[in-house]
Amino acid sequence: MKTSLALLFSVMFLVMCGFGIIIPVLPFFAESIGATPTELGLLMSIYSLMQFLFAPIWGRISDQYGRKPILLVGIIGLSLSFFLFAVAKTLSLLFIARIVGGILSSATMPTAMAYVADITSPEERGKGMGMIGAAIGLGFIFGPAIGGIFSKISLHTPFFIAGTLSLLTSLFVFLFLKESLTKEQAQANRVAPSASIWQDLNRPILLLYILQWFISFSLSGLEATFAYFAAKRAHLHSTELGYIFMIMGLASALIQGGLIGKLIRAFGEGRVIQAGIVISAAGFALILLIHDFWTAALYLSIFGVGNGMIRPCLSSLITKQTNGGQGSATGFLSSFDSLGRIIGPPVAGWLFTITITLPYISGVILSVLALSCYYLFVYKQKEKHQTAS
Repeated sequence: MKTSLALLFSVMFLVMCGFGIIIPVLPFFAESIGATPTELGLLMSIYSLMQFLFAPIWGRISDQYGRKPILLVGIIGLSLSFFLFAVAKTLSLLFIARIVGGILSSATMPTAMAYVADITSPEERGKGMGMIGAAIGLGFIFGPAIGGIFSKISLHTPFFIAGTLSLLTSLFVFLFLKESLTKEQAQANRVAPSASIWQDLNRPILLLYILQWFISFSLSGLEATFAYFAAKRAHLHSTELGYIFMIMGLASALIQGGLIGKLIRAFGEGRVIQAGIVISAAGFALILLIHDFWTAALYLSIFGVGNGMIRPCLSSLITKQTNGGQGSATGFLSSFDSLGRIIGPPVAGWLFTITITLPYISGVILSVLALSCYYLFVYKQKEKHQTAS
């Protein structure tokens, strides 16, 4: 198990590093082709929309035909979209690249989480999910730095590098990563009623998916507006903001990769989720008090620690509760996450135009709603068990 987890950690780090490489370059690249701010926003949103639509489908397919081939589809699809970007000279080709990338790369995350669920015991699952979260966080730290450095050569260069890195990652998966789903399990999933996952959405587990939507909504809203807020409140510039997000990412990665397993063993997923939501809400509130680089780094890191505690525990809890296949369950979780990322940025941007503090006040409110979802989930579960007994 440890070897497979280490390999999967490396795969997700490389995938997210490649994804992160294009983050600082994409706005300038799209602008150089003639994209307006509105078109750039659509370019960003359409990717999340495709992930929202297709993640559950890929998750279900991975239940039926195995994790490894679907993981390869996702990584190769990501590589293809990067190369399309690299050679794009028209806005329409950029949209095609984002749509293709969104459809195919949406296979990666749910399949990786389902892979972890396959190879870990219920006791170790949260720790495994935390390792995936840490790999993603570290990829998003190193990727943008690499993209920023190579963008000085040409705006096309980071896309070629990201495409090549993704292609090499797919080769790594093909050669070294073993399939986690047995032929018997895959066959059973193919003949099992496809309605099983829809039954999950009529059970208390739906509240956990909604909880993820609230968390994703609030996080994406913060990401969309924090640069403007920090510039107004603390007169911070892009370089300083890059360091702040790097510090936040490291804090989150350390929690997910190092402490989350111990926390779950000591307190259980439920209590860690609750604590994570409370710490995230405190981080949102503290952001209103920033006045320089250090307070911004500290308060955003507090938020990052809280946020980093939630997703691994939620993934673990959902895979334990589902009636359907693990891929279907993690696919729906990714779908709700993407839905939050579609809606969060425009809503937060609109709130920011009213009053610059509103996105963070709303973040506290969304955290309270997320916590309410968890308490309602617990209540519904107890009610269900009492009825059954």
